[in-house]
Amino acid sequence: MDKYLGKKLDGRYEIMEIIGIGGMANVYKAYDTIEERIVAVKILREEYMDNADMRRRFKNESKAMAVLNHPNIMRVYDVSFSDRLQSIVMEFIDGITLKEYIEQEKVLKWKEAVHFTVQILRALQHAHDKGIVHRDIKPQNIMLLSDGTIKITDFGIARFARSETRTLTDKAIGSVHYISPEQAAGDTIDARTDIYSVGVMLYEMLTGKVPFEADTPVSVALKQIQSKAVLPREVNPSIPEGLQEITMHAMEKDAGKRYQSAAQMLRDIDEFKRDPSISFEYKYLSAPLAHDDSKYSDAIQNARRGKKEKKKKDKPRRAPVIPVLAGVTAAFVIVSAAFIGWMIYLNNPFASVEDKKVPNLVGEKYDVVRVSPKYEEFEIVPEDDPVYNTDYDKGVIYEQSPKEGTTVKVGSEIRVKISKGKQMVTLPDFSGQDYEQVVAKLTEWGLTADPKQMYSDTVPAGSVVQTIPSEGDQVAAGDIVTVYKSMGREEKLVTVPPLEGISLDDAKLLLQQRSLLVGKITYDEDYEDEAMNGLVVSQSPAEDSQVSPRTPVDITIAGTAESNKRLRLIIPLPAGVDRMVEMTATQDGTEVQKETVNPAELGRWPAYFTGEGYASVKIYFDGELYQVYDLDFDENGYYLLDDYSSDFAE
Repeated sequence: MDKYLGKKLDGRYEIMEIIGIGGMANVYKAYDTIEERIVAVKILREEYMDNADMRRRFKNESKAMAVLNHPNIMRVYDVSFSDRLQSIVMEFIDGITLKEYIEQEKVLKWKEAVHFTVQILRALQHAHDKGIVHRDIKPQNIMLLSDGTIKITDFGIARFARSETRTLTDKAIGSVHYISPEQAAGDTIDARTDIYSVGVMLYEMLTGKVPFEADTPVSVALKQIQSKAVLPREVNPSIPEGLQEITMHAMEKDAGKRYQSAAQMLRDIDEFKRDPSISFEYKYLSAPLAHDDSKYSDAIQNARRGKKEKKKKDKPRRAPVIPVLAGVTAAFVIVSAAFIGWMIYLNNPFASVEDKKVPNLVGEKYDVVRVSPKYEEFEIVPEDDPVYNTDYDKGVIYEQSPKEGTTVKVGSEIRVKISKGKQMVTLPDFSGQDYEQVVAKLTEWGLTADPKQMYSDTVPAGSVVQTIPSEGDQVAAGDIVTVYKSMGREEKLVTVPPLEGISLDDAKLLLQQRSLLVGKITYDEDYEDEAMNGLVVSQSPAEDSQVSPRTPVDITIAGTAESNKRLRLIIPLPAGVDRMVEMTATQDGTEVQKETVNPAELGRWPAYFTGEGYASVKIYFDGELYQVYDLDFDENGYYLLDDYSSDFAE
């Protein structure tokens, strides 16, 4: 048996069951007794406690996840690192892995694959903005909830790209079916590695198979570096052309030709969702050759030679004035031709302006683009004032015209749209407000309400108990806000007590003590045992039943309602008598009850009487008169007339 099951870690996490066994750690389902919620506790396996590399990876995972706060990334609540135990307390996710879902469905519908991919890219964009590269993106590390929400897990080999630059080792490499070519080759990696892995997952969701298979992991890694994947539409012709282009563009071998950020890939997916027939034309054709200007020089030289030859032709004899005018004209023509030729030589108006491919500016900072020598051959012009955009940070270009890859002349204008960043909203305190009104307000602000329910002793049913994020937290348009709706006070079940053999009054008192109600009262005139007359002989629900508070309990009483005026006397017994004695009760001279008891143990003896009007009752202790009472059944009272109990003390 696992040694952690049934234990309480750090005085608050009650380990309930094991829910996952990994290569370096096991994951347990636990109950947080302080926050009163179910959590997942990841514990480094005991055999790796002395392994410095494993301990580093485990701490690195908690370090990476601790700085992330995104609805599509599993949250970390607490960490504990000691020589005895290393654990990470995380959000508990009740779902299956994306890998299990793909294996179950075989091939996903393209709309569903896009829905999952968008969530993954948004989560990765958040991580990349924090300087974190996951490095092990695969469907086994993607959790899928029943409502279609995606959660990225397992940042065990993640790297802080801004704080350290490392190349891969065998111990740090991700799953070979999803790693990028640069990762497989052991080169330095960046956020584009995660983009490649997303492309592989999208390929698998659309086709039902990974792009590269081989007998050994090394062979698969080599294919990632060298081989070109079969186009998805050749495996599944129903895939739209534009979505195939997005998939293959994400899987470019050369990271420089790949999507440069998650935001860029989200941009294309957004355009594809608006127009599924779109084609992005990611073809990478060579630029056309520049025109050869030598032919224009040859034409100019030939023209000059023609003028000189024409001058040498024989002219008819004319009057002396004519040759002079002709000479002036010829000189003017020669000078003009020479001037024109010289200007042609200098300016070359017959040469074509060079063509250029439009670069991809989406995802780039506008302030960087407008001064970068890389884009000096184009005129970058903002189309409008910046506007709020869910997917792009402030100052980042989110749309351009013409689009990337379009062939234009050098010096052409590229109009761009610039993001104002996400529109942030500071959440107020919604607790106690009507749930439907709160959801409507969040929708109005561009937020998505994730409904949950919980019991509350203080908030009435139908009102909001709390939200996550909570009061004072800032969220952006498109973010998910979990809204907890009150189900009212939680009613715990109570146990129905045994009522048979006691009076109606006692039954009522006992039910009241258990927060239960007296239901229908029925009298059984034909009950055979006269000794039970006036007592409960059956009940419903039966004793020991588990019911909600204020549940009515039906009772059946022996006899008739008229004959069931019943009184109970509690007879005090001498505490010093520690032996068995016989107690007897008579009503109007008739014995109605006899019982052998030990006064020292019992303390008090209950005696029951049934009748109408007045009755005389005598109590006997081992056959000797002990007490005398008058009973008033109509008033449900009694009077002690004579008391000889002090004579029986020992």
